[in-house]
Amino acid sequence: MTDEVTGKAGFHDDYAENFEDVADNIFAPIYPVISQQITNRCQIMSGTFIDVGSGPASLAISLSKLVDGKVYAMDFSEKMLAIAKKKIESSDLNANVIPIFGDIHDMPFDDCFADLVVSRGSLFFWQDVHQAFREIYRVLKPGGMAYIGGGFGTAELKSKITQAMEKRDPTWSQCVEKRLNKANLDSFKKALHVAEIDHYRIIDDESGFWICFNKVD
Repeated sequence: MTDEVTGKAGFHDDYAENFEDVADNIFAPIYPVISQQITNRCQIMSGTFIDVGSGPASLAISLSKLVDGKVYAMDFSEKMLAIAKKKIESSDLNANVIPIFGDIHDMPFDDCFADLVVSRGSLFFWQDVHQAFREIYRVLKPGGMAYIGGGFGTAELKSKITQAMEKRDPTWSQCVEKRLNKANLDSFKKALHVAEIDHYRIIDDESGFWICFNKVD
């Protein structure tokens, strides 16, 4: 692991408790909604699932309640994984949700391992986006899907969360909108092309911004 990646993990370690507070007390309503949207859009209800940049495993836990199989909650912050482990245990989901240390740029999974790879929010912080896309494609089974991006599920939820977050940080919504400027959108498309992922779909609606692609058989 490079010093830069180690440094980023340390940054996330430092803010792990704050992330847990936000996920539990402000973002909590979005995870069941997004999980339902994922299953509706991808139509993959069983198999092996990976939540990349899972943080406290909120999305992984919600997704596990809708699907039949193992959900791996992967993060590169040890403190975040410790929080995730406690949440998984308190939800009595040890058999279904597995916290695992890993970096999106070098995922700790074999080729053709997963039926579905999901991620909410981590895309905007990846160091090397095209390498991350390559790794996701590598670990997908033929016919498997990726659902990667960020959002709040509905316009109503986004409005409520924005109000709550701006009480904590008045610049919060500006930072969120900057992540979806045209330059960033173009860079994601370029990264997909460099990763040789040509068959993809971009969803940009009230559910959020999501990149979906299949691994060709």
